[in-house]
Amino acid sequence: MADYILGIDEGTTSARAFVIDENTTVHGFAQAELTQIYPRPGWIEHDPMQILNTQLEVIRAALRDAGITPDQLRGVGLTNQRETAVVWEKDTGRPIYNAVVWASRHSVEVVDKWVSDGIGDLIQERTGLIPDAYYTGSKIRWILDRVPGAQERAERGELLAGTVDTWLIWNLTGRKSFVTDYSNASRTMMMDLKTLQWDQELLNHYGIPRCMLAEIMPSDSHFGDLEATFGAAVPIGSNLGDQQAGLFGQAAYQPGRVKMTYGTAGVLNINCGATPLRVEGLTPSVAWGVQGKVAYEVEGVLFSMGKTMQWLRDDLQLIHAAPDSEWYAGQVATTEGVYLIPAFTGLAAPTWDPHARAAIIGMSNSTTRLHIIRAAVESMVYQTRDVVEAALAGSDIKIPELRIDGGAVKNNLLCQLQADILGIPVIRPRNPEATIFGAMLLAGLSTGVYASLDEVESKWVVDRVFEPQMSADRADELYSGWRAARELTKGWAHQVTVA
Repeated sequence: MADYILGIDEGTTSARAFVIDENTTVHGFAQAELTQIYPRPGWIEHDPMQILNTQLEVIRAALRDAGITPDQLRGVGLTNQRETAVVWEKDTGRPIYNAVVWASRHSVEVVDKWVSDGIGDLIQERTGLIPDAYYTGSKIRWILDRVPGAQERAERGELLAGTVDTWLIWNLTGRKSFVTDYSNASRTMMMDLKTLQWDQELLNHYGIPRCMLAEIMPSDSHFGDLEATFGAAVPIGSNLGDQQAGLFGQAAYQPGRVKMTYGTAGVLNINCGATPLRVEGLTPSVAWGVQGKVAYEVEGVLFSMGKTMQWLRDDLQLIHAAPDSEWYAGQVATTEGVYLIPAFTGLAAPTWDPHARAAIIGMSNSTTRLHIIRAAVESMVYQTRDVVEAALAGSDIKIPELRIDGGAVKNNLLCQLQADILGIPVIRPRNPEATIFGAMLLAGLSTGVYASLDEVESKWVVDRVFEPQMSADRADELYSGWRAARELTKGWAHQVTVA
């Protein structure tokens, strides 16, 4: 009998579920979109109950697709959108406000106040993170400020708060497990990177009661069972933030291995071993806690990758579907000097400007939608070089190759341009779903389906290697234009008031 593993992937734009066997063959799959709520420019919210209900629906659908029942599962692996904040009532399970999504700018003023209060350096020293509205702690603070009486209720122990993994596990286990893992907790701006525990001094500054927060556990822990929800005592055997799950799924178990995910956001992750590495403009976090050992990573987050393609599709209606971007972009040899800077919610790594705004720069009378579509594709490539250059300049890190994953890597033009602009080989694995497979492989390791990390690594297989074809001088010339265009978008929200 096969050893089946269920993968739960709660992303920003959709909820997904996979069922695989020990050979990583997919037997079941389901996906459903999540509603994006935009209360005002730069703000993004989700309905936490829709997150939960949609995830339950796709789990059931994936099991039906696989033709199995829950009691045939050996274990469950979970991965999730990180930094998104949910606050809910302990007794009823009812959220007191929508989930504030990771990319949202709700809490810019909260973070600005913390920095003006003089705790910016303390935040960076303890958590490794650059003070920014991106991280969960500021979003929890914003919700407590926004909802009348919430602070008092939190102090009385009536409210719980956490990232999406905590919200899902609490519900999936029948409200028995109130937990998170090292990888997710390290992205909240509340966890001490060295002690791997919530930092009480920071919580005091934030005004966030410790009793609201979950227990922090290694990533391969037993996080509870699905019995209350699905009637079978199936263990949740792994919990990883999506980017760390992608690093695990790319078999980057050794220090120095690097992956880039082109998802809704783009994230470069570098395994830096047993010690946190601090690089200006990038952020150290915990990659995972596995088999009693903690691995750290340094990462560069780029807010808009696949999100830019969605914007072209849904708002500008320049393409019918995201994969169309390859054909359209390939119809012109260059953008003719057009650059698209997708700072829709500000610039993230390595410049970190929450007040930057998106722009299309360099247009002329000859500019067509094809040039704009190509500029959007190229923006993913240039942003990746931004974070790679920051890593190379700020450390002894060597990046001889880049492993890539995410939906956009099906775009061969994107992959070739990435190799050209970086000047290094870009490696696409046979299975581009590194994030969810990383979570499922770790669940398989923790529940005994796989005997060792070496066995897990054997599941990673190369599909194609893209070698650089562009001259270094030409790549540098194009990138220089990108940097000049990017600088023009900085601080724009301070210059223009939107009614």
